[in-house]
Amino acid sequence: MKGIVLAGGLGSRLHPLTKVTNKHLLPIYDRPMINYPIQTLVKAGITDIMIVTGGQHAGEFLRLLGDGKEFGLSQLHYAYQEGEEGIAKALSLARAFVGGDKVCTILGDNILQDDIAPQVRAFADSSLGAYLFLKEIDDPQRFGVAVFDNNRRLQAVEEKPPNPKSNFAVIGVYLYNASVFDVIDTLRPSRRGEYEITDVSNYYISKGIADYHVITGWWSDAGTFESLYRAGALVREKALPDRKGGKID
Repeated sequence: MKGIVLAGGLGSRLHPLTKVTNKHLLPIYDRPMINYPIQTLVKAGITDIMIVTGGQHAGEFLRLLGDGKEFGLSQLHYAYQEGEEGIAKALSLARAFVGGDKVCTILGDNILQDDIAPQVRAFADSSLGAYLFLKEIDDPQRFGVAVFDNNRRLQAVEEKPPNPKSNFAVIGVYLYNASVFDVIDTLRPSRRGEYEITDVSNYYISKGIADYHVITGWWSDAGTFESLYRAGALVREKALPDRKGGKID
């Protein structure tokens, strides 16, 4: 399985911090934000990884991460995204890299405690098209929100609904099979002018070939000042890093 870390975007909600660097290079406690999603993939057994980034600070990722040896990788791949067209469009840049493999995509500002290796292994051996990770939170309206039927089966994902039908947010970790790029090709921009990853997930849900897992450990995105602060506090207080390298215990 291939791994994709999406680290583009302008980080406008974090201005002025992001006037001089990419959001994903900001610190979470004692290391750059981008380290955490890479380590999530490595812990899950995924060692063939691509970073998708863009903007005027893209070269800083290469200077920071190099070939990925800090994480035990033999090579780290990079792709450049021009413009701001949404998560699904960014993922499409990895088409040639992924080839016919399945893919684990993680947003570069997602910091989570859980080891997703069991779910990655199960998905790799399954006939599912998509697998989503959910977390029960107090403010789900900021995210894609899971909609269930009475038997707790996943029926849809609603993007940032003002009145969420559940408290289960879809966190920024997605497992897809190789057909995901064909699905992306069928998408049209949303009202926000973006190609939405929610539409990709809803395609698989509508076909009955999607499943989900509710994570039990802590999780935070880091796209706002409050969530950036919270992510750093969680790492410091509940999962102190191993300062010998990129690993997070």
